[in-house]
Amino acid sequence: MSLQASLEMSVTSSLFFLAWLQYSYEGMEINNLPVELTVVWNGHFNIDNPAQNKVYLYKCGAMRESCGLCLKADPDFECGWCQSPGQCTLRQHCPAHESRWLELSGANSKCTNPRITEIIPVTGPREGGTKVTIRGENLGLEFRDIASHVKVAGVECSPLVDGYIPAEQIVCEMGEAKPSQHAGFVEICVAVCRPEFMARSSQLYYFMTLTLSDLKPSRGPMSGGTQVTITGTNLNAGSDVVVMFGKQPCLFHRRSPSYIICNTTSSEEVLEMEVTVQVDRAKIRRDLVFQYVEDPTIVRIEPEWSIVSGNTPIAVWGTHLDLIQNPQIRAKHGGKEHINICEVLNATEMTCQAPALALGPDHQSDLTERPEEFGFILDNVQSLLILNKTNFTYYPNPVFEAFGPSGILELKPGTPIILKGKNLIPPVAGGNVKLNYTVLVGEKPCTVTVSDVQLLCESPNLIGRHKVMARVGGMEYSPGMVYIAPDSPLSLPAIVSIAVAGGLLIIFIVAVLIAYKRKSRESDLTLKRLQMQMDNLESRVALECKEAFAELQTDIHELTSDLDGAGIPFLDYRTYTMRVLFPGIEDHPVLRDLEVPGYRQERVEKGLKLFAQLINNKVFLLSFIRTLESQRSFSMRDRGNVASLIMTVLQSKLEYATDVLKQLLADLIDKNLESKNHPKLLLRRTESVAEKMLTNWFTFLLYKFLKECAGEPLFSLFCAIKQQMEKGPIDAITGEARYSLSEDKLIRQQIEYKTLVLSCVSPDNANSPEVPVKILNCDTITQVKEKILDAIFKNVPCSHRPKAADMDLEWRQGSGARMILQDEDITTKIENDWKRLNTLAHYQVPDGSVVALVSKQVTAYNAVNNSTVSRTSASKYENMIRYTGSPDSLRSRTPMITPDLESGVKMWHLVKNHEHGDQKEGDRGSKMVSEIYLTRLLATKGTLQKFVDDLFETIFSTAHRGSALPLAIKYMFDFLDEQADRHGIHDPHVRHTWKSNCLPLRFWVNMIKNPQFVFDIHKNSITDACLSVVAQTFMDSCSTSEHRLGKDSPSNKLLYAKDIPSYKNWVERYYSDIGKMPAISDQDMNAYLAEQSRLHMSEFNTMSALSEIFSYVGKYSEEILGPLDHDDQCGKQKLAYKLEQVITLLSLDS
Repeated sequence: MSLQASLEMSVTSSLFFLAWLQYSYEGMEINNLPVELTVVWNGHFNIDNPAQNKVYLYKCGAMRESCGLCLKADPDFECGWCQSPGQCTLRQHCPAHESRWLELSGANSKCTNPRITEIIPVTGPREGGTKVTIRGENLGLEFRDIASHVKVAGVECSPLVDGYIPAEQIVCEMGEAKPSQHAGFVEICVAVCRPEFMARSSQLYYFMTLTLSDLKPSRGPMSGGTQVTITGTNLNAGSDVVVMFGKQPCLFHRRSPSYIICNTTSSEEVLEMEVTVQVDRAKIRRDLVFQYVEDPTIVRIEPEWSIVSGNTPIAVWGTHLDLIQNPQIRAKHGGKEHINICEVLNATEMTCQAPALALGPDHQSDLTERPEEFGFILDNVQSLLILNKTNFTYYPNPVFEAFGPSGILELKPGTPIILKGKNLIPPVAGGNVKLNYTVLVGEKPCTVTVSDVQLLCESPNLIGRHKVMARVGGMEYSPGMVYIAPDSPLSLPAIVSIAVAGGLLIIFIVAVLIAYKRKSRESDLTLKRLQMQMDNLESRVALECKEAFAELQTDIHELTSDLDGAGIPFLDYRTYTMRVLFPGIEDHPVLRDLEVPGYRQERVEKGLKLFAQLINNKVFLLSFIRTLESQRSFSMRDRGNVASLIMTVLQSKLEYATDVLKQLLADLIDKNLESKNHPKLLLRRTESVAEKMLTNWFTFLLYKFLKECAGEPLFSLFCAIKQQMEKGPIDAITGEARYSLSEDKLIRQQIEYKTLVLSCVSPDNANSPEVPVKILNCDTITQVKEKILDAIFKNVPCSHRPKAADMDLEWRQGSGARMILQDEDITTKIENDWKRLNTLAHYQVPDGSVVALVSKQVTAYNAVNNSTVSRTSASKYENMIRYTGSPDSLRSRTPMITPDLESGVKMWHLVKNHEHGDQKEGDRGSKMVSEIYLTRLLATKGTLQKFVDDLFETIFSTAHRGSALPLAIKYMFDFLDEQADRHGIHDPHVRHTWKSNCLPLRFWVNMIKNPQFVFDIHKNSITDACLSVVAQTFMDSCSTSEHRLGKDSPSNKLLYAKDIPSYKNWVERYYSDIGKMPAISDQDMNAYLAEQSRLHMSEFNTMSALSEIFSYVGKYSEEILGPLDHDDQCGKQKLAYKLEQVITLLSLDS
């Protein structure tokens, strides 16, 4: 509303005098209206109004129908209540009789005839505390008017200032009612209790007894969010409701006379809690219990993909899923979230419809997308809102082409309908997947066959024009209409004419034509089907991979099902550290007491104790190491040996060892930067004592993390590789296998083989049940023995098992005959100087045969006799593939093929060695182009993918499998960041590379390539080759440089090319998460190091280690003493003199 008016005015000094102007307003919707005031001078000049003064136009009678509302009006309006007509008006508009006029400022300012129009609630508990709201007219103008004059059903009700609205509303709190009081009216007095100032309600207020009977559900997740319904009687009484489960509030939602609904809050523990309901002051109890249980978890979802429009089915497995009342699945992309529904089947399973993905209009439809967040809305369970362990992928929506420009497809009955398009089969890696298509012709569905570029729909038995509709996931599309023309039968006159003209001959021709037509129709349909099958051929490799993975999962489950009972065969701390510190040395001196002749023992012990004091002197130790490293004859092997010996001596003083290590690393960084080397080369190779000490430092401090966290996925990967390799043939001579990750170890020809199941008698107890073992008929006898030992002693560490070389394989035939099988005997076939190892197929051992492992016999009736080849020669193969030293000392070695020196005969198993010049083309049997067999690398990689992912995810997680990040990692990474800051290195790639060279490449790669450092296992050459490929992938994942791949790139690089970007993201997130963690104080780190020292204080013989270190003093005594003499700090501590004392005490001449 806008008003424009002009007023006449006169001016005196600074005052304006305005002439009166009257406005009329007949409506009753607005009682006052502020309007802008503008003063115009001299017809065109607006006078400023800095105070923003306004003029109020008002009407007393508008929206003020009662006396109380009238007297509440703004006093400046001077409105009053004129009793005779009963209206709100100005005084000059009321008849002049004084008794009829009421105004707020007058002596007579109390409105009579209060009236109660409504009370809320009308029921409440007898215990009181209910806040009763009383609405009406003329209910006083000040709180004091009604402060002590309110009764509800005869019970005092105390008015509350906060709820009082003058003249309109009173809110009061009920007192406690007596047992005899049941119901009554609401009564009030305004200021005084005279009849004209009293009011009584028309409604009754009732006192109720509230009861509880049941609650559903009776349990829910610890995170809360469960909507609980509590049933009972009179539960809508009163005003305030509080529901408690023990000490946990249940947030009130709504109620009715028979139920209360509330939402649970979170609990910190799993327990049962008593349910209490408080309505105002009434506490209601019954034996009702609500149980908090562990939050649901999601274990697996399948499939881990959908299309952009969503609504494809997803199966979900987890725990406690039946606790959730309204489960939902969510995906967030581009800041927009989409949610879809789930249906719980039982406690461990539910099905969901995939949420759609929010994509912008400029999105390229052929791109694969991954949501920024993907997870589940399960009540208040926050941990599942974002699933970190899934790589859920959205593939492009299928796209269909229309039926030509007209949108109409004309067909004959029985002809299939073809819908062309693209993206009809999602390009899911490693699986033969299909979308569930529904194609409707009119209202009838048709049978659908799908390929990547078309749908083949066998049209239902219809004729005429029908709309075709294709539906998949959350989308539907109509390519147009289909017109199925009916076959036009021959008319009767035509048939008569043909019969007359052509007779039976024409009828025969027509019959032949009709048969040909039907045959052509069937041929077209068959051709279409063949085309569809050809389109699906690509998925067969993926299907084979999927089946192999499922089979491997079963075998791995069987292999590891006893881990809880028998445990993973971890090596003890001493053996583990020795294999890393001194690889390949079984009986190192640091494990034995020092051997010294009796007459020298006292002097040697005294000298070594004095030498120990020097080693524990930081100035001496740093000078000692720097001097040794400056000597040309001090080799790389010597550097590693000295670093390991020093760490064994300082095992009991890890705080001191860490201090020395930090100083050496700081020196190494300074030296690296001074020599102008690229900063990324730091810690890349073990070229210094410091780098080997760093490896040993992590070896000491990550043992617990290996046992509790990373060891399990590493052992699972090793077992998976071993199982998968042994499913196919493995050449016992070359180490090549049918299944491999390494191109160098792949058998590149077709090997015919069959899987046999042999019943094996245990060598420990002949009366125990026979053990079924899967064997290949192309396995050598030694390979068979090893597989049998793996099956019988699957829960026994490798070092505690019998050796295959110490056992003979005995074939027990039905007639009671027994035969010893060997790799070489008198039946071994020799052809053109090539001797082939015996296999089960050579002996024609059938499926289901009974075999036994027996101790090595001195002679055997089918062994080679002395006149041909000796028994020693017969077992030469077994000796050839086993060698001395620790099990898998540095890495498993491929047996060399060497001709027999006496006869010049060469050994072979499945393939002949390429390196022999006498091999002719065609010697390798049915050989195809060998590159065809590289697809087996992909199949093997897909089968093992989950185990590689599990290992990498565990290593690159700051909190995984219930184990926190080891302090050593955070401490060392912070040290490297400090050094980078000190040298002004802010390039994130350099910092990333330092950390990768420090931990993943220095420690984890060693563990991945050599699991025998951690576990009591045997690693053969094919397993070693596969682990090397995994280790190389691990190294590439830690690199910041981009790997440009081409057709000539190594196969192991191409194999994981698509996975490495994801792994790199894991590494970057891992480093970032560690950087965000709070720094570890030196005090906390020293306490941790002291505890580790105490736990492993007596693992090594310190005297023996000191003696080994002293051997380098003897070799470089002059070079070591020189810096000690010239350095001032060394001179003050007389370190040169003390070292000379040690040399004197330990010299052989003393």
